[in-house]
Amino acid sequence: MSLETNRIKTCFETLRGRERKALIPYILAGDPPGKTVDVMHQLVASGADIIELGFPFSDPVADGPVIAQAHERAVSQGVTLYDVFAMVSEFRERDNVTPIVLMGYLNPVEIMGYDRFVELASQAGVDGVLMVDLPPEAAGDLLGMLHNRGIDMINLITPTTSDERIAKISGVASGYLYYVSLKGVTGAATLNTAEVEERVNHIRRFASVPVCVGFGIRDGESAAAVGRTADGVIAGSVLVSELAKYGSEGQASIDRVSSRIAEMRSAMDR
Repeated sequence: MSLETNRIKTCFETLRGRERKALIPYILAGDPPGKTVDVMHQLVASGADIIELGFPFSDPVADGPVIAQAHERAVSQGVTLYDVFAMVSEFRERDNVTPIVLMGYLNPVEIMGYDRFVELASQAGVDGVLMVDLPPEAAGDLLGMLHNRGIDMINLITPTTSDERIAKISGVASGYLYYVSLKGVTGAATLNTAEVEERVNHIRRFASVPVCVGFGIRDGESAAAVGRTADGVIAGSVLVSELAKYGSEGQASIDRVSSRIAEMRSAMDR
């Protein structure tokens, strides 16, 4: 991606002009096998604005059982970062507009090497990178390389992040900020939308980029409630749990994911 073209920034500017909020589904690359690119296109057709594409890792400590098991399945199939870049490249053959954010853990990136990772990400058409276990203080080298290629580094903020750290994270943020609305791992349960609204408004005092909210988004109602405050709504576990059924239910599981995204899009737009 060229420095002149930033799909994430363009996406949010376009949505703002239409008075809409971003819908950002997360899926794990390689789960189910051979279907990732098809699922990505169906997500866009159903109303997704940005796609977070997880890359497999053998020890996904920040993820709950649903996504951790997806990692396990993809790893058992031998899915590598090289395969993930090939999926993004294939997606770009038909869609050169929808932003793609790679989300995962640092270990596979370190094994590949920062230079190679950033080079291949740029060539494939990746727009952002979110490293779950890389704090901004330690991200200097990778952050600089991504910036030089016009790739955003997305950062996480949690309910327990101090104002001092929010200020530091906001100072290096690009693309958008990912606010983790619940304490705990992915797939955690109850969402308090009043607390989310208060926290998002607080983060906006520091942030110059959009603030998106993930964790606890399960249906149209929760997506609409969060979308009233946040700039974007991120849904993951509810989609990954459906895709886990592909082995026994085939295309029907993908169709249910598409329907869930369409439901969220419709509710958010209302």
